Amino acid sequence: MSSTLFRTKKVEQSILDTEEPEHALKKSLSALDLTVFGVGVIIGTGIFVLTGTVAKNNAGPATALAFVAAGVACALAALCYAEFASTVPVAGSAYTFSYASLGELPAWIIGWDLVLEFALGTAVVAVGWSGYIQSLMDNAGWSMPAALGSREGADVFGFDILAAALVLVLTAILVIGMKLSARITSVVVAIKVTVVLVVIVAGAFLIKGDNYDPFIPKEQPVEAGASLDSPLIQLMFGWAPSNFGVMGIFTAASVVFFAFIGFDVVATAAEETKNPQRDMPRGILGSLVICTTLYVLVSIVVTGMQHYSKLSVDAPLADAFKATGHPWYAGFISFGAAVGLTTVCMILLLGQTRVFFAMSRDGLLPRFFSHVHPRFKTPHRPTILLGVIIAILAGFTPLTELAALVNIGTLFAFVVVAIGVIILRKSRPDLPRSFRTPWVPVIPILSVCASLWLMINLPAETWVRFGIWMAAGFLVYFLYGRIHSRLALREAGEEQPSAGGGGTP
Repeated sequence: MSSTLFRTKKVEQSILDTEEPEHALKKSLSALDLTVFGVGVIIGTGIFVLTGTVAKNNAGPATALAFVAAGVACALAALCYAEFASTVPVAGSAYTFSYASLGELPAWIIGWDLVLEFALGTAVVAVGWSGYIQSLMDNAGWSMPAALGSREGADVFGFDILAAALVLVLTAILVIGMKLSARITSVVVAIKVTVVLVVIVAGAFLIKGDNYDPFIPKEQPVEAGASLDSPLIQLMFGWAPSNFGVMGIFTAASVVFFAFIGFDVVATAAEETKNPQRDMPRGILGSLVICTTLYVLVSIVVTGMQHYSKLSVDAPLADAFKATGHPWYAGFISFGAAVGLTTVCMILLLGQTRVFFAMSRDGLLPRFFSHVHPRFKTPHRPTILLGVIIAILAGFTPLTELAALVNIGTLFAFVVVAIGVIILRKSRPDLPRSFRTPWVPVIPILSVCASLWLMINLPAETWVRFGIWMAAGFLVYFLYGRIHSRLALREAGEEQPSAGGGGTP
């Protein structure tokens, strides 16, 4: 059984499967489109919220160093993603990469993980967008009925109609075509980046040097067992992370890392890229560099405008401008956040549908969902199905506690991709690689270590929920996926490969 569970799908076969007319996606994206997608999904509420949280509780003005540390951890993973995406330009991201290097069962596990990650991420962002819109409506003197507004902490049963409507509208846009999605994303990202740049430039004139003293506040250890921020660290090493000091910077890095989540979504669009060998590395690494630079500049500005101990946790940028006598910027920042979240939501939904589509094309999920629209050449069936499900989730379910599952899912994918790079280098050294991760296996090993370090900083409840979802995934695989796998059918002679062979047992 072990040989069938870890059978790999040849890279050549994966590429040939994308050329089947009924399963072929339209290639329309450029390096610029991919970079815009990356910036669009990375810059979200994190830049507007997390800066104040970690500055006040963990790192002070050294929050800028925390963003650098988190950016380095992401860069290690990004180098691995860039090699895989340019070598295996097929929809599915880490799922497809795992199928080519680790085998069918690991590929299923990571695909199942990504489906949850992107679904919850889309729903959480949609609810956050709804909150910003309702806040702007309240400022204008309008208010949503309680039964149709956000349900977080509400005393009445309701349905967040704005969150659900956003998901459904974005679903329709994704069905119509990737190029339309790219154009809309470009416009929204331009607005979002403009807001961030205005905040940086305007805030730079309000900086007071005294607010940077001390740059790294004196360490204040947290009593063991008093915090649930990183229970696994306490369990394994007997100590809790420090507030402030050098260790406070690394604790902050594990928090602000979540603001970077999303660059890996770019890899899911590899199959729809005109020149993936050249453009995928540019899109992945370019978007990460741009966003890291903006994050560092914003953290420097906001901690210079207001002393870290006085920063707001909920809206640090907006409240910092209010504290310096410029309340107009508060509304401007809220507007930028609301506009920006639309692209985050759309690109997360895009990533999920492409992973689902790739798993369906391989037979691990019903192949009904692997057919593309005859006119738009998009995977319309999984897009519509998942869009409706996520709209219902966003409308009915408060997802605050489940949001951490998005983080653990992303980190788990980083670990798998890094390991896959090492394995594929050894098993298929003959593959043409237009981009090669430098210093293999050092960079992938460092990526694995960095991701695992951030994972153990997550709450224990997140690990429990993640384990339950994975257990359900194993059940689905053994009851359906393993039996209907196209690779298994080809090996049994029940289905002929597109050309040139199937997998290796």
